[in-house]
Amino acid sequence: MLVLVLLIPAGRAMSRQVTLEAIHQIENPRNLTRPGPAGELGAYQFRAATWAQHTRRPFSDALDRRWSDYVAALHHDWLCARLVRNGLEPSIYNIALAWNAGLSATVRGRAPRRSHDYAVRVGNIAGELNDRLRLASQ
Repeated sequence: MLVLVLLIPAGRAMSRQVTLEAIHQIENPRNLTRPGPAGELGAYQFRAATWAQHTRRPFSDALDRRWSDYVAALHHDWLCARLVRNGLEPSIYNIALAWNAGLSATVRGRAPRRSHDYAVRVGNIAGELNDRLRLASQ
């Protein structure tokens, strides 16, 4: 994952890190190992199909935070590229909306209300994390 961070501008790398940490804090803040209601696993509650889209590693590796972080970064960047390709800003809100509702629902403007609420929560947590990072760097 270090290589991926070095290949993108520092501001985007920090934004990705903050966005993913905010998603993690909603999805699985206690790092539970039991599957979610739809079989989701890991820190970011990946579904098997999303995991397989980005890696050939076994889905059980989603429980390993190192692999989960790696695949989350790949998925984040994939979502950003697809949002831009579809004329949407890759904002924290849009990334979180696509993470929760799916890219297609986000692009078509058909994400359910609960996914919009999710995206607001991710944005709020990301804002708090950014504030903490800003204060720590002063």
